[in-house]
Amino acid sequence: MDFSLIFFSGDEKNKYRFVLDAAKYADENGFTAIWTPERHFHRFGGLYPNPSVLGAGLAMATQRLQIRAGSVILPLHSPIRVAEEWSVVDNLSRGRAGIALATGFSPVDFAINPTGWEDRRRRTFDAVTTLRELWEGAPVYVQDGLGNHVEIELHPQPVQPELPIWLTCTKSPETFEAAGRLGCNVLTALIDMTNEELEDKLALYFKTLREHGHDPDGVTVTLMLHTFIGTDLDEVRETVREPFSDYLRSFFTVIDSQKKNLAPGAGVRDMTQSDQDQLIEFAFDKYFEKGALLGTPDSCGAVVDRFKGMGVTEIACLIDFGIDEDLVVESLSHLNELRGRYA
Repeated sequence: MDFSLIFFSGDEKNKYRFVLDAAKYADENGFTAIWTPERHFHRFGGLYPNPSVLGAGLAMATQRLQIRAGSVILPLHSPIRVAEEWSVVDNLSRGRAGIALATGFSPVDFAINPTGWEDRRRRTFDAVTTLRELWEGAPVYVQDGLGNHVEIELHPQPVQPELPIWLTCTKSPETFEAAGRLGCNVLTALIDMTNEELEDKLALYFKTLREHGHDPDGVTVTLMLHTFIGTDLDEVRETVREPFSDYLRSFFTVIDSQKKNLAPGAGVRDMTQSDQDQLIEFAFDKYFEKGALLGTPDSCGAVVDRFKGMGVTEIACLIDFGIDEDLVVESLSHLNELRGRYA
């Protein structure tokens, strides 16, 4: 099992100090990668509007850590532009770039490219072939500003002969199938999904890989888990309870806003405060016990083993969900102890 760090929300006060401090520790202590997302127009995640820009900075500040986008919202961009940007990161990092592609879930993000929303899934899946061809040196045919069909190739030429590509897969089984059909790695998370549902979807992914001639042993399955590890289980529980509960409350509100045809009065925001609190408490206990790396190296080892048995090969540790940043950086030594058990 590999271990990496992943970011998603972020603190506007200190901007990127936390990311750089965590990257330095991970780089020096055997972690596999650092992932930064693409988020737009919201305090929650707004530090990360372009993972290639931050990735370029991280490439210059690290020596061995893989620099990954988790994820590029592909329908907002031309795949040609994505290939160019990440080829720069690959050169700056001397061959350490990798990207996950996401279809996008927030309509507000698509203010950048409103036409990309309607067929965002097709655009994302089609882009995999274009990215691979460009990266490997093959020309692609596109239309220029005058309407002419022209042949282009990628510059700068990347260092890696192949670009490591993940598809970000969560609720939809079709995305897991697409990843298997295309032979992509998978970046997933327990977002609006139980452990049992994840196990079923990973089984579908591996089945599809085999059906399309891809080696299941040759892919990486990365699972994002909220992470904070200490030496005392009860102390960790109390440290994470308030920030993680606030995180869950925000998450359920976002899920409400994305559900189509949600009946009036059926959302979390329509519950009484008492019912909301009970829901958050139930969700907190469930995640703490089975769906996150919240605890001690010993207690979290059972969680890692459970997901390892499903076929997960990398844990992306989400560490920026509201806990004091200095405390999180201090706690990385305990995460590193857990990582060392699987090295």
